[in-house]
Amino acid sequence: MNVAAFLRRHRLMVLLFLLLAPMLVASSHLPADGEAGIELRAGYRVQDLDWVDPARGRAVPVKLFWPDAARSGKVPLVVFSHGIGSARDGYTYLGHYWAKHGIASLHVQHVGSDRALWQGNPFGLVSRFQQAAGEAEAVARVHDQRFALDQVLAGAWGAQVDRARIVAAGHSYGANTTLMSAGARVVRDGKTIELRDPRFSAAIVISAPPFYGDADFRPILAGITIPTLHVTTADDIIRIPGFGSGVDDRLKVFDAIGGAHKVLAVYRHGTHNVFTDHRYFDSREVSEQVKQATESLSLAFIDTAYGHSTAELARWRSGHRALLARYDAR
Repeated sequence: MNVAAFLRRHRLMVLLFLLLAPMLVASSHLPADGEAGIELRAGYRVQDLDWVDPARGRAVPVKLFWPDAARSGKVPLVVFSHGIGSARDGYTYLGHYWAKHGIASLHVQHVGSDRALWQGNPFGLVSRFQQAAGEAEAVARVHDQRFALDQVLAGAWGAQVDRARIVAAGHSYGANTTLMSAGARVVRDGKTIELRDPRFSAAIVISAPPFYGDADFRPILAGITIPTLHVTTADDIIRIPGFGSGVDDRLKVFDAIGGAHKVLAVYRHGTHNVFTDHRYFDSREVSEQVKQATESLSLAFIDTAYGHSTAELARWRSGHRALLARYDAR
């Protein structure tokens, strides 16, 4: 078979590989799951922990960012969920930033939809991604998030967590996980899937995908009443065969959320992967600007969500006006 015939026959697999192959290269430089340890930084520490949920027989690796401020008082905690094909190491810029500002964060790795999808026969890549995006894994990810939070609160860290300030957060598939934990209500085959974790009192939703198969998101998301932050870009497009979507889906999620306090930031530039640690299709300038803006926006939102003045959000908007295609705060 010549090259042209090969490309025609396997165009979906080739398309996915070309779009996402940089993630495979980047992931090959990440530490193996077994290389756990503590990394000390000025003002905080970072630790890899390899947990197993005995009830499900499922590994739940995590990366914990723990500020020294916890020694003298209670700290907020963010539980972060990665996008498909990524891992606990995929969004460390957020963990470092939050820890520097006195916020602990727990980055959960979902073994059914993590970087292991890149391993194996390349001709099975599309089917592996499609299976990982299915209902069973979507539910399993919520249970991963819940189990990891259980572990932190039951351990020595628990006494230092401010349980009134626990935030669910995630990017892409992780945003879907976050919405489920925040109270999304999905009906499939006549059965209601509702997995709300009442311990979460705010949510940060980055590049949220749609609920595939549902045209109207309002019945699904109207029951989410906690404060939510929604972050996306004008070029935020998901390109997984069978699960593609554009920025309009992110806006529909924002509009459908039922909470009284919700914030939306749409950057002018940046691809779907601009929110990850690595730079794939974006310029260095765009990548740095979006990440830095998202860091400070998330901090301003967390402050506002827990009773602080909205002045910090107003200052953020004023200072980042040139980056924004749209900003909405309600």
